[in-house]
Amino acid sequence: MALIKILLDTNAYEAFKRADKSALEILSQAETIGINSVVLGELLAGFAGGSKESKNLAELNQFLQTPRIKLLPIDQTTAKYYAAVYKQLKSKGRPIPTNDMWIAASALQYGLALLTYDKHFSHIDNLRQGQQLGHLSLDECF
Repeated sequence: MALIKILLDTNAYEAFKRADKSALEILSQAETIGINSVVLGELLAGFAGGSKESKNLAELNQFLQTPRIKLLPIDQTTAKYYAAVYKQLKSKGRPIPTNDMWIAASALQYGLALLTYDKHFSHIDNLRQGQQLGHLSLDECF
């Protein structure tokens, strides 16, 4: 089976930590696992509100040290993808949470399939989920 390149959504990291079979299977096949600062911020915020903050932080830091994990910057190009995602969803009357638009923008920018359990990402054209791969330019997406 071909190796896949994915961007990890917050709920997919949580599924991985719960040893969810589907998450584990996909992650085991991933050549690259991207994570951006939005997902990282959501995870850290969740840890801060919980009773196992130190344990969760230690596990996350260990995860981030894995060679397949790539921290992806959010930059001016990501902002252009974000604006396109926002415009598209607004024209469809299908708003999604702001953080999720940034996550989708990163997946589109870096040509990664998004590993998520949120159904609302399906409203974004050309956003590959699960094992769908390929890189599209901004012009090809919108």
